Amino acid sequence: MLPALEAAELPADAIEVGRIADAWGIKGWFKVLPHSAQPEALFSSKRWFLQAPGASANAAFRLAIREAKEHSDCIVASSEEVPDRNAAEALRGARVFVPRSSFPTAGDDEYYWVDLIGLSVVNREGVTLGTVRELLATGPQTTLVLTAQEDGKTVERMVPFVSVFVDKVDLAGRLITVDWQPEF
Repeated sequence: MLPALEAAELPADAIEVGRIADAWGIKGWFKVLPHSAQPEALFSSKRWFLQAPGASANAAFRLAIREAKEHSDCIVASSEEVPDRNAAEALRGARVFVPRSSFPTAGDDEYYWVDLIGLSVVNREGVTLGTVRELLATGPQTTLVLTAQEDGKTVERMVPFVSVFVDKVDLAGRLITVDWQPEF
């Protein structure tokens, strides 16, 4: 059960960015396991939205964040609304959402993964290779995982998301152009 937090609707542009793992210390701080290796959205937003485990999609709570910082392999955060360890323990398992509009602006040729999911991918010849289903961090590079329907079957392709293969990302046009052949 979440402590007495203000009920709120999730913003239309809410993105799940992490999950509260546990209390941290005795003064109400809590650990957050971010879904990204670069969790800037957790630092840039001073207002998080929480959903308790198993809650309906509309049942959310607003949490004003006083401070959030990196600690080891997680993020630790505090809020005036979470005064002690017991209240922090009550947050365990809650999903953390942040409005997409509060994400820091990406640099040139930088993209948030959430913005790439669902984009169509075509090659230089105009052949549709599929739609981005997910991205994988494979160590030295990120890989686009595409799915497409061909001859009534679902086909999966993987394209390295590196400049040698990616010609253009058009977020507004919802299209990525790549130097890649369908048979790969």
